[in-house]
Amino acid sequence: MSVQRVGIIGGGQLAQMLARSVKHLGVECAVLDPSTECCARSECEQIVGAYDDVESLKELARWSDVVTYEFENVSASAAVIEGEKEIYPSTVALGIAQDRHIERSMFRELGIAIPQYEPVDDESSLNAAIQSIGTPAILKARRLGYDGKGQVLINDPDNASSAIETIGHVPAILDKFVEFERELSIVSVRSQSGDIRFYPLTQNVHRGGILRVSKAPARDVGDVLIRQAQDAARRILEKFEYVGVLAVEFFQIGSGNSAHLVANEIAPRVHNTGHWTIEGAQTSQFENHMRAVMGMELGSTDPIGCSAMINIIGNEPRTGALDALPQAHVHMYGKAPRSGRKIGHVTLNAPSNDELDSLLERFTRIVG
Repeated sequence: MSVQRVGIIGGGQLAQMLARSVKHLGVECAVLDPSTECCARSECEQIVGAYDDVESLKELARWSDVVTYEFENVSASAAVIEGEKEIYPSTVALGIAQDRHIERSMFRELGIAIPQYEPVDDESSLNAAIQSIGTPAILKARRLGYDGKGQVLINDPDNASSAIETIGHVPAILDKFVEFERELSIVSVRSQSGDIRFYPLTQNVHRGGILRVSKAPARDVGDVLIRQAQDAARRILEKFEYVGVLAVEFFQIGSGNSAHLVANEIAPRVHNTGHWTIEGAQTSQFENHMRAVMGMELGSTDPIGCSAMINIIGNEPRTGALDALPQAHVHMYGKAPRSGRKIGHVTLNAPSNDELDSLLERFTRIVG
């Protein structure tokens, strides 16, 4: 019998968009989330419970034909589901993405280029890492870091003590600061049968550790960079016999013929840099993730024209501001405004890069 019910651990905006993406396929979804005001509640059923509550997890498993998750900081307790129902992506891949040191070790094992780094356990090992790598460098908590949280830039070796205090004296890694041309990412998807497909490389702009804008397909990327990105993603997908969407973030070092990629991190889930695919691809990352976990054939990942995705952070645009730009596809998540919080996104789509740039200029004038 084909899968008709998908359980999702987490009820944020990603779960909201996952559930919405398969309504036309007649698929039912339910989320597990502790908040009775979670975003996904508008699209599907909810089991109210903590992510690490074994009984709530088992209830979700009993309801579902298959289970997935919307964020990588899922408790290890989710492994209890594996005794009840299939969970995709596997908790092995989940465990890799939860720890930056283990993730970097995986990159090295697979021959994927990464920045120079050292593991850090305390102030003494941080000082040793600074001696090895030098400054500037970025101290990153090994676990639970996202949107710039759990990270601190070290410009002066004398700041080691305050840096480790800033991240809470937790295990970390020290990354050598990378002088990069730009940030790129690739969103890929693998089906249960092993079919692998890639969305185009996407160019991303972050400020304050938070993604602000993504453009796809990325401009001025030759075959070499595309092959590097796809090869890295494929190695990870095949190593774990992965099922679902996987995003890999990269730094582009150099330009022209000397350009190459170094991997920064993976996300074993649908990803912010792939939100443009809802309007900008034949099949969105959300629908393809659900198709993969349900054992269905994947849809086309071909782009439709050129797209830009702009995150709405902190506050909503003023009422009626975007009425003058009917080409803007506005997605509000139902979140209360808060400084630094992603509360929605806007996608612009155009037949060419020149027309997209014109739309972006108009959007900036309207929204600010």
